[in-house]
Amino acid sequence: MDNWDEIRTAFQVARLRTVSGAAEVLGVHHATVIRHIDSLEGKLGAKLFQRHARGYTPTEAGEDLLQVATATQDQLTQLAGRIHGRGASVSGELIVTCLPQMSPLMAKTLTKYQADHPDVRVELVVDIRPLRLEYGEAHVALRAGQPGNDLDNVVQELGTMPMGLFAHRDYIFRHGPLNGMEDIPNHRFVRVTNIDPRAPFMRWIGEHVPDENVIYKCSSTNAVQDAILAGAGIGFLPSYMGHERENMVEVMEPNPEWFSTFWCITHVDLHRTAKVSSFVNFLKEEAKAWPDL
Repeated sequence: MDNWDEIRTAFQVARLRTVSGAAEVLGVHHATVIRHIDSLEGKLGAKLFQRHARGYTPTEAGEDLLQVATATQDQLTQLAGRIHGRGASVSGELIVTCLPQMSPLMAKTLTKYQADHPDVRVELVVDIRPLRLEYGEAHVALRAGQPGNDLDNVVQELGTMPMGLFAHRDYIFRHGPLNGMEDIPNHRFVRVTNIDPRAPFMRWIGEHVPDENVIYKCSSTNAVQDAILAGAGIGFLPSYMGHERENMVEVMEPNPEWFSTFWCITHVDLHRTAKVSSFVNFLKEEAKAWPDL
């Protein structure tokens, strides 16, 4: 039915037995109450109330409506309690989205968080596409670059991720070291196929490395990382990843122009729920100890 306002009005009249009482509870004029009752009776084709000087008495049809509406109100009250309980507990599904270069750090963070909160089921969505928090695609997003100006989002700076140019020792053995910017045309590079202008290190490689020197392109940053670690060529890795991998060599001094600021973003409607708030606070503390972040 598409006349919920009228049903709610009839429920209050049946419960309170007076138009004035229903009007006060609903916060409307008594004429609105009478109009709703008349309209609903017309749609149903039945009298819901007997009118008399002392008020309104439900007919048999009115008693049926009162019974169904009372049960519905009880169910809605129980539902509200369950929803509130979920919001107050640290349990259930937690969807986090991050960029590929953050995935190793997030795997460790989420595992530690679940150790403290075993009733939380985690889904990590690794994607360069910004998921829509307003549609529930994720509860928490980790994004780089400009965080945007959506007033429905709560944005908190998480840290800065240094990026570095790295190559495997096998590559350097075959092609020699990179001796400054002027030596770039003598080397082989790895990068993503489609450069994201929001990523400073991607812009840099697009501007300074000729296309003929890019001998290995990948559809994702994860694939780029795999190629660099395999010795295919020189390319960008998160500094923490390059430094902790055996046989990786940083071929150029790190440039702050390559670095990206990372943001923790939540939707304003979920930001203060126990689960999201708990994870965001945990994440911010963990980020303080992340290498190079």
